[in-house]
Amino acid sequence: MSSAQPISSAVTPEEFADIFREHPGGVAVVTADAGDGPVAMTVTSVSSVDVSPPILMFSVSGRSSSAPTIRAAQTVVVHLLDTEDVEIAKLAATHGVDRFADTSAWSRLPTGEPLYHGTRAWIRGMTVSSMDAGDATIIAVQALETGAAEGKSAPPLVYHSRTWHGLGDHSKLDHPAG
Repeated sequence: MSSAQPISSAVTPEEFADIFREHPGGVAVVTADAGDGPVAMTVTSVSSVDVSPPILMFSVSGRSSSAPTIRAAQTVVVHLLDTEDVEIAKLAATHGVDRFADTSAWSRLPTGEPLYHGTRAWIRGMTVSSMDAGDATIIAVQALETGAAEGKSAPPLVYHSRTWHGLGDHSKLDHPAG
C-alpha cells in the first residue's frame, strides 16, 4: 500500500477555501429558536448520515451570528431548497438583516420551530450529537417530521464558485450500460 505525500506542509485558509469553492454543494437553510427568537442560516454542508434511524448532519460556522442559537436549540428545521427558493437562501446568508421581518414568508410549526413557506422540502429534527471542529460545530440531527411543497418541480439549488445554480436535465451525464 502506498501513501500520498502532501504537496505542501501547510494549507492556508485561502487555499482551503479556494479548493472547496470549486466543489458544488446543495443549498439548505437551517432555522431554529432556542427561546431568544428565530434564527436562520444558509448551509451547503447538509448530508444524509443514516436512514434507520433517519439522521442528517450539517456544520455551523462559529463566525455566524446564528451559530449560538442553532447550537443551543434542541430542535431545528432544515429546509432543502430549489431554484424557486433562492431568495430564501440569499436572505438567510445575508449578514445584519432581520431574516424573519416578512411575517408572510414564515410561520411556526405546532412544535414552535420557524418554518419558511413553500420550500421544496423540510425536515424537523432533534439534535442528537454535536462535535466541535476548529471554529465550526458539526451537528447530527434525527429526523422527527418531514414536509414537502406540493407540485414543485424546480431544479434543486446548488452553490458553486460563489454562484447559485440549478441542477437540471441539462447537467445529466449519460453513461452507457455495461
